[in-house]
Amino acid sequence: MNGAILQVGDLKRLQNFVPLPYRCVSFQPYEGVMDAEIITQYVLAREVYRRTDIIILHNEHQEYAVVAVQRVSSETLFTAIEKAEVLALPEDCVFIADPDTDPGNRSALAKAALKNNVTPQQTAIVVGAFDHINLIHHPNPFILRVIEVIPPEPPKLYHMVEQVLSYADLPPIVLELVTIDLRDLANTVTPEAYLVPCRSGGLTDLIAPVYFLDERPAQRQHWTLLGCERSLQFHRHYYGDEPPRVEMCPRKLLKADEKTTILKCCLLEYDFEQEGNTLTVPWGTDLAMIEKALRQLFVGNT
Repeated sequence: MNGAILQVGDLKRLQNFVPLPYRCVSFQPYEGVMDAEIITQYVLAREVYRRTDIIILHNEHQEYAVVAVQRVSSETLFTAIEKAEVLALPEDCVFIADPDTDPGNRSALAKAALKNNVTPQQTAIVVGAFDHINLIHHPNPFILRVIEVIPPEPPKLYHMVEQVLSYADLPPIVLELVTIDLRDLANTVTPEAYLVPCRSGGLTDLIAPVYFLDERPAQRQHWTLLGCERSLQFHRHYYGDEPPRVEMCPRKLLKADEKTTILKCCLLEYDFEQEGNTLTVPWGTDLAMIEKALRQLFVGNT
């Protein structure tokens, strides 16, 4: 909001409304009746700080009400209120104390709301890190499925997307992790030996000896390759043939559906691709690329 005067009148219907920066939220004691008309008149008779847009009223009975206010001015230190809109009364407010939640992060607030079973018809009031307070009104976040292979655990892509959501200015997004266990894929065959892409995957304890493609074993074995198309290309270059192979690429193993999804593919190197609701990023992606991809998917090309 950055000092601009909030325009009230239809905010109550909004989904995923998060006041930012949360310095615009004022948490105030209240002794009156928790009634929309009474609260509106009470608020209109008061003055507010020049950055206040949202007032959370609370009483000794641990009841809460949320009011959006439209200030007359942002110039004077305190100013009169021109309009007020009650966004939520006690029956629709859920109070959450969670010191691990960043009150300035939409996704973090949405995650806290879902964790506490807040419905899209309710308002979550969250006292988060540093005892700072904010809210998410009518939480209905985007769900992003992250498909990733394990081991290693936790999956790298999932961790990176979590990092991006912790700082990026994006709509509220909650992650759903779907893992592809390489050990399960390996157990679908009974080879003399396995060839896996690299030692960093942690695949050392399988039912047959394990060799590592990135180490370019000097002696060609009767192995089965647990790998993707890129690994197969490496094998052709190293040994001049194609071994039996178990596919491990999340992009190839994805069953088409309508879920919004992000995954990795070795065949991409310098940019991501979007097909419908599916984002594919390179295996060696970075945080900046993930943020750019999420922004394209959830915000549009800006």
